[in-house]
Amino acid sequence: MKVLAVTSEIYPLVKTGGLADVAGALPHALKPHGVETRTLVPGYPALLAKLGHTNKVMTFPDVLGERAALLEAHHEGLHLLVLDIPALYQREGGLYGDSTGADFADNWRRFAALSFVAAELAAGALDGYQPDLVHAHDWQAAMAPVYMCFGRAHAVPSVLTIHNIAFQGMFHPGIFPYLGLPSFAFAVDSVEYYNHVGYLKGGLQSATAITTVSPSYAQEILQHEFGMGLEGVIASRLSDLSGIVNGIDTDVWDPDTDPHLAKNYSASSLRRRSANRAALCRRFDLDNDTGPLFCVVSRLTGQKGMDVLADVVDELVSHGGKLAILGSGEPWIERALKDASDRHPGRVGMVIGYDEPLSHLMQAGSDAIVIPSRFEPCGLTQLYALRYGCVPVVARTGGLTDTIIDANEAALSSRVATGFKFSPVTPASLSLALRRVFAAYADPQIWTRLQTRGMKSDVSWDMSAARYVSLYSRLIKDRTSS
Repeated sequence: MKVLAVTSEIYPLVKTGGLADVAGALPHALKPHGVETRTLVPGYPALLAKLGHTNKVMTFPDVLGERAALLEAHHEGLHLLVLDIPALYQREGGLYGDSTGADFADNWRRFAALSFVAAELAAGALDGYQPDLVHAHDWQAAMAPVYMCFGRAHAVPSVLTIHNIAFQGMFHPGIFPYLGLPSFAFAVDSVEYYNHVGYLKGGLQSATAITTVSPSYAQEILQHEFGMGLEGVIASRLSDLSGIVNGIDTDVWDPDTDPHLAKNYSASSLRRRSANRAALCRRFDLDNDTGPLFCVVSRLTGQKGMDVLADVVDELVSHGGKLAILGSGEPWIERALKDASDRHPGRVGMVIGYDEPLSHLMQAGSDAIVIPSRFEPCGLTQLYALRYGCVPVVARTGGLTDTIIDANEAALSSRVATGFKFSPVTPASLSLALRRVFAAYADPQIWTRLQTRGMKSDVSWDMSAARYVSLYSRLIKDRTSS
């Protein structure tokens, strides 16, 4: 089975969040099932620099007004097709915006170009390669099914995965004439969305099947609170919707072999975690005493509930806890957490930005991780935490609900608990959850059971990859027989 994946980022080459981790791990997980994945990605400078050698396999004289080259490369088991359009991708800043954080004004063209080329590849444009199915990820690739529907690849099935429906790729209607689509595509059953061009909306209308990254999130986005205006579109495609929870790359995230740790360990050698705790305390200038060490590895935004966390930091410290924070986001939330750090030297430490090796050490050295998201399609951070014996404290939403077993009395008695859940996402509710954490931490036997049970949880891609293969096979069979 040949699958063309389309994504705007992929680990370990370029990453801003969990999308990259999924795009990088899923091809490896599918391979044992007989799925050959080639992944189409933009030719960002950072990505090309890491790849080094590439082969030019074809050129496109006109991709939305730009000449393009398609490069082929292999990297750490990934088979990549890189869209090289210097005018669109070779620039300073991040993947989606400049150094100030402002979105690039031509993002509509940058990611429409990616989708356009995906549709061309789906139609067999590359000699010797005909994918059986196209798997597009998030709004940046969501126009691929649209171009397929209105082009030569209309018979090739497609899957669109929603990683976060809050990010939709909405653009001014003035861009539509430049997209190379027929005029009738600007309609309510395609890309038109409240008189704008909606990339995710168009993909949802056009894809053969839609997946989200957890079963609970698939249900939540049918509701106004979580659907972000697209709940009606989702409801109209209900029979084509499924939720498949993400996994993680258990080779990259393995405390027994992780090169980023001060000391490696396993579920049978938890005492070795203390070396990582000591290293983490040094990195954040925290007191390494007997109180529980909490961590946050997150975008510091309202969606992630970081404002709620800021409201309970003082209480966390008053109970003897410490907090290490890694992330960046909304300036007012960054300031609130920085103020907390200033108020509590030795108890609260903060690093602004993102540091992949440090995020590994934080999972290995912290006792618990706090994830108070207002909505969370899947979340990978809690899966990393389970793998590393860092007990998750999570809001009861989306993939957090699906992947964590709450440490209530029955679950503790049955020895199946893996973390702590709370709702609603308010300071009072989070405070109550933290008190439960402190009580459990005070009993070493209970705490060790929580850690070891979490570390024994299956957070790999094995089961989810099998579900994707089943979905792919059904779609290909349906299209072949129709």
